[in-house]
Amino acid sequence: MPKLKQFKKCYIEITSVCNLACSFCPPTLRARQFVSPENFAERLDQIKPHTKYIHLHVKGEPLLHPQIGTLLDIAHEKDFYVHITTNGTLIEKRKEQLVDKPAIRQMNFSLHSFDDNIGLKDKDTYMKNILNFVKDQVPKTNMYVSFRLWNLSKDNQTNLEKRRNRELLSIIEEAFNLDFQIEERVEPGGGIQVADRIYVNQDHLFEWPSLDAEEDDGRGFCYGLRNQAAILSNGTVVPCCLDGEGVINLGNIHKQSFSDIIESDRARNIVDGFSRREAVEELCRKCGFRQRFGK
Repeated sequence: MPKLKQFKKCYIEITSVCNLACSFCPPTLRARQFVSPENFAERLDQIKPHTKYIHLHVKGEPLLHPQIGTLLDIAHEKDFYVHITTNGTLIEKRKEQLVDKPAIRQMNFSLHSFDDNIGLKDKDTYMKNILNFVKDQVPKTNMYVSFRLWNLSKDNQTNLEKRRNRELLSIIEEAFNLDFQIEERVEPGGGIQVADRIYVNQDHLFEWPSLDAEEDDGRGFCYGLRNQAAILSNGTVVPCCLDGEGVINLGNIHKQSFSDIIESDRARNIVDGFSRREAVEELCRKCGFRQRFGK
């Protein structure tokens, strides 16, 4: 019997709904949907032969899910490690469902979301709620934390962008008694440890791939279907977490098994293409993220 393909991670979108409207994240055109605990458990059973690491993220805000605590318990029962990427605005509301959950391996807080939404005003309370949660949970659990500022301009940052980031970073510096300014030590695409298992990561803003974007020569490499795959809330399997609309629809787990889908001819062609440094799918040829891995 051939060995089953192994992934470093699988993205499982538990909801397609978000409570913010960030300019860097185009809203999904798919139906509003929340994955039920029963359906979530079935998805974990399907991917279990392929990975032990799940990321509750594609589109949507995972902390909007009213049963996030139940989902984390299911993941723990099935021996999965969970990464949660959140804008952090609901951390206080969902705190009781998140505390002391052994399934959580890492929490990623997309702090750049706050300043991108004009309706959010109280930055101090926003950061206080996040920091209180982090300082309470990290010492008591095995959780890692990443504070993300993925909003750096590829050209020069505007004074407004610099000031906004400085405000956030100064709050973190004060919270962890740092005697230096974080941005002086972090390169784009990198990170810095500010406390035990707590990091600040900065990176350039990236654009979601779109069929409306300009196509390039198709050269490059990607880890889609090589070390990751994603399942959208409606059950559609896609090669990576950047196909938020299910353009590269490899199949649906309600109709086929996950194992069969990732070994389909279309899936194999994608992997074989990138082995030749060639993007065979139109969406991949319109994805700038691919170019980060060189040609």
